[in-house]
Amino acid sequence: MPALPLEVENLSAGYGPTKVLEGVSFSVPAGQRLAVLGRNGMGKTTLLATLAGQTKRYDGRIRLGDADLTTAPSATRAHHGLGYVPQARCIFPTLTVEENLFVGLKGRPKGALEEAYVMFPRLKERRRNLGSQLSGGEQQMLSTARTILGRPSVLLLDEPLEGLAPVICEELMAAFAELAKAGDMTILLVEQRIQSALDFADHVIILERGRLAWVGTPSELAKDHDTVERLLGVGGLE
Repeated sequence: MPALPLEVENLSAGYGPTKVLEGVSFSVPAGQRLAVLGRNGMGKTTLLATLAGQTKRYDGRIRLGDADLTTAPSATRAHHGLGYVPQARCIFPTLTVEENLFVGLKGRPKGALEEAYVMFPRLKERRRNLGSQLSGGEQQMLSTARTILGRPSVLLLDEPLEGLAPVICEELMAAFAELAKAGDMTILLVEQRIQSALDFADHVIILERGRLAWVGTPSELAKDHDTVERLLGVGGLE
């Protein structure tokens, strides 16, 4: 599938009676990269889970290209090209790396697995290992590669670098950059490593208590020291 634009309008959502997101609106042009930033507990993970159809929506609309996915179940969203890599590394621990990747092919030929191995050579080296035998970083690579093999039009990445060694972070970010450079996917990245997110993104939004608190570009945010300190709780950026 080609990259598609994503439009979110006045989105409010949460879990059961608890509303986490309130009136969030933004758009991401096809093939562009959006960093979703904010301190812990401000609604970033809920936003991606809502886009993937995994929370309770109270209000608002979600459009992917020409398709209105507002009330669509998760499977329908995936069919329309929405790929979601959650914070929890959702792999099958009793299947091998290769068997896990087969699940992501979605009818594509077996030879397409090579795309995952080119992106993450570590996975090729460990293709006979069980998911439970991988390190945390390798499990993150596997979860990401399995989703990407389905060729989503929009890729949602929820804190893919959390708890990983610097060398693994570099490999993952390089892989995401290659995907973005090709222009085949629109990418939303939630990440606590702020500088890595800004180096990657074309656009930035910051959530504060479930609401949209700031919108702009990475260069604009890097110059706005007050916003960085107030909304992200860190000092200056490069």
